[in-house]
Amino acid sequence: MTAPHLAVETVDKLLTTRFAPSPTGRLHRGHAASAHAAWALARAAGGRFVLRIEDIDTTRCRPEFEAAILADLAWLGLDWDGPVWRQSQRGPVYREALDRLVAMGLAYPCFCTRADIAAAASAPHGPEGPLYPGTCRGLDPATSAARQAVEQPAWRLDVAGALARTGPLRWHDAHAGWQAADPLAGGDIVIARRDIGTAYALAVVVDDAAQGVTDVVRGVDLFAATHVQVLLQALLGLPTPRYHHHGLVLGADGKRLAKRDAGETLAALRAAGVAPAAVLAGLGPLTGR
Repeated sequence: MTAPHLAVETVDKLLTTRFAPSPTGRLHRGHAASAHAAWALARAAGGRFVLRIEDIDTTRCRPEFEAAILADLAWLGLDWDGPVWRQSQRGPVYREALDRLVAMGLAYPCFCTRADIAAAASAPHGPEGPLYPGTCRGLDPATSAARQAVEQPAWRLDVAGALARTGPLRWHDAHAGWQAADPLAGGDIVIARRDIGTAYALAVVVDDAAQGVTDVVRGVDLFAATHVQVLLQALLGLPTPRYHHHGLVLGADGKRLAKRDAGETLAALRAAGVAPAAVLAGLGPLTGR
């Protein structure tokens, strides 16, 4: 098997992009911009555009929102290739990936709550709040086993240990150029939540590889998350796609759109008589970070 640090940095096959929304609310103009950019990139290259529903969070995802996503994409005139993938149907695949990381000694059970992490005096802070201080990383096996017998843990990636195994990594963004991967900045992230058995960071790299995604088009708000995703790709021997992180579509107040902005949803625009072409034309060019 190819050594982890030699994981493919770019891909040489049929260009494939994806749109991977979570059915936790209605799509808005920002989603339309990202989906259209991915679709247009694939169609211009004679490639593939695939659709994945990221519905692993069963506490927030709703069937009616998935139906609305499909309706909104059809209204925009965005077609996709192949069947719709649903993460809720791929639990065993994610478990296999987690088991591989555990077998490498690079994933460990964590019993800490968010309150525990916030209260830890030693917890370093990142751009999105306190980072995990590594409380359970050194938990002795007997204590860990005893706790697992009575409570379900989350699983975290030992990022420093993983990076020591892979060596330096890099990835390419179409707008920002080559980036030296810096997964340490995010701390030991959760790769499997205790309630759903996986987490976004792990599921997304497994699914991108399985769907043959060569180019990831998404908002700049996920730029920082790419660093640890590249690390996971290297550990699991998966190819690293090319990335295209674009600027975010803002509302009239200058703030990024959210699913709670009901007036900005595609459903609201459609109900107001706005044509799909007008929605797409009004987005303007999507530039990088």
